[in-house]
Amino acid sequence: MPAFNEAEGIGGFIDELRSSVSPLCERVTFVVADDQSTDGTSAALAGIADVQVKLQPHNRGHGPTALAAYRAGLALSPEVLVHVDGDGQFLGDDFVTLLNAITSTGADVVHGVRGGRTDAWYRNVLTGCVRLLVAMAAGRGVPDVNTPLRAYRPWVASALVAAVPADAQVPHVHFSLAEVRGGAKVRYVRVRSIPRRGASATGTMWGGVPRIALPPKRLRQFVSAALREMWQLSLKPGAPLRSIRSLSSDQPRGSAPTPDTSGRASS
Repeated sequence: MPAFNEAEGIGGFIDELRSSVSPLCERVTFVVADDQSTDGTSAALAGIADVQVKLQPHNRGHGPTALAAYRAGLALSPEVLVHVDGDGQFLGDDFVTLLNAITSTGADVVHGVRGGRTDAWYRNVLTGCVRLLVAMAAGRGVPDVNTPLRAYRPWVASALVAAVPADAQVPHVHFSLAEVRGGAKVRYVRVRSIPRRGASATGTMWGGVPRIALPPKRLRQFVSAALREMWQLSLKPGAPLRSIRSLSSDQPRGSAPTPDTSGRASS
């Protein structure tokens, strides 16, 4: 769980997740990668037995912090690794849906496909353009290419995280494309997107909400950098992520880690 300035809502979000998923698991551990929050996010989680806070060395943005959260979660050797952003834009019951899907279908990856999103129009346009680009590159569509709600078998997450630079800005876009190319068994389940938890607009890893409905300069700069990154890492001939193969549990994994069977989940 990457987080930046989410002190208002993250504790209640974790409480809801714990209540929802604990009946399905022998053990649940929450790993929060705090991207140098200035509102006391880490302090709000101090002393909670099943929460590990990993304070990042400096503020790096959503992509690098998400990757840091993945690495910290994988270090716990979970049976299932679940990623979600710390702003709490999902309901606990949707995590039950994800976990049931990955265990009952034998999937390698489960994506939570967001419904009811309340993002600004330009965010929806951007999402649609990226979805089209990924569909053209992969040869098939991915319903929610950048969804932050995902459940992974650890060997798949390990391969994806290892293939993406630690400073990548859009790791989930790369992951979605590599999953298709690598033959991973991906399942898609509908989940509900809700507004960010917390009364103020000072959280989220995008900064404050603009008062006018135009793409803010920071987002325009991010999109430009993200498109260059997609070309370099995933799209151009010889791009490093084009070489990812055999992500499915039905295929040989070589030296990939053997999945733990203790019934633990990490979020």
